[in-house]
Amino acid sequence: MRVPSRSPGHQPGPAVASAAPARRLPPPAGRRTTPGEPDLAAYRGAVAELLVEVGALADAPSTTARQVLLDQRLREPAIAAVLDATPQGFVGARETLLLEMARYQPNTRSSAHDLTALVRIYLLSRIDVLWWRDSGTFLTDGQVDTSTDLVDLEWLRRRGLLAFRYQEQPGTVAGRGLRAVQRRLRPDATPRTAGLRFRRARREVIALLNDLGREFAAAARPGTPPLWVTSLARSAEHQYRLRRLGYAAMVPSGHCLGWAADVELEWYGRFGARDLLAELLLARQEAGEVNVVDEGQAWHLCLAPGARIRYRRAYEAEMGI
Repeated sequence: MRVPSRSPGHQPGPAVASAAPARRLPPPAGRRTTPGEPDLAAYRGAVAELLVEVGALADAPSTTARQVLLDQRLREPAIAAVLDATPQGFVGARETLLLEMARYQPNTRSSAHDLTALVRIYLLSRIDVLWWRDSGTFLTDGQVDTSTDLVDLEWLRRRGLLAFRYQEQPGTVAGRGLRAVQRRLRPDATPRTAGLRFRRARREVIALLNDLGREFAAAARPGTPPLWVTSLARSAEHQYRLRRLGYAAMVPSGHCLGWAADVELEWYGRFGARDLLAELLLARQEAGEVNVVDEGQAWHLCLAPGARIRYRRAYEAEMGI
């Protein structure tokens, strides 16, 4: 089968990558790339172009053509530079993506509703692991529960120190039954999410989410619910548990490094605020504060290393430390 041309075309479905310019433009003023550091604007633009072509080869008979396409496009300098700088290196990242595609089975749990979404989520989330490649991974649930690098959100929530909401994952059969009853009685009262398995996060991520939550509350219409967080730090153990359940939980992941969070998007469509929240997230990405990945119902964001000190100071100021 012939690999499609690189002529511009419509990319099926929403994609954060499409917000980047298709042409290779220099970084905006104030966002110069560090010498030797991959150009992330060029990377996102190249990924957006690749997604258009993957979408044209999404049918089952195009497996060979997709692999030829990926072999060609992943070697482009803008993409190869980022993949090569991740802990897996170029070869490991490429082989992982091909394996993810070969194993892909659509299901209602996965944020990767098709192959194009799978490729988008994988490639854009590599920015997270590029940024935090020197951070240690939380390997087990116990490490997440006991790490002094993470803070318990419930302690902060009870003291009114959070500008966002979350919901814990029920830990018992009775709790899951109660949650099911609540959803039947009030189906749209909260986002349809399993909730947080770990209610713990890095201090800098909490400050980022508080800042975003306040900005969202100030810009949204009266009556719009506060920012809703659906996932924070996770263990690699839990990441593999999610994969077995059919979720598009990529490995390695910014969640397992403690620097990533997921925020609800689709639910805010009921309040006319979905697009507003998307714009706020993309503006922060453009400013170099975060990496953003459109995962459908929720969007993934990861704090940039360059913003770490500022948000650590913000956390300390908010908490009176």
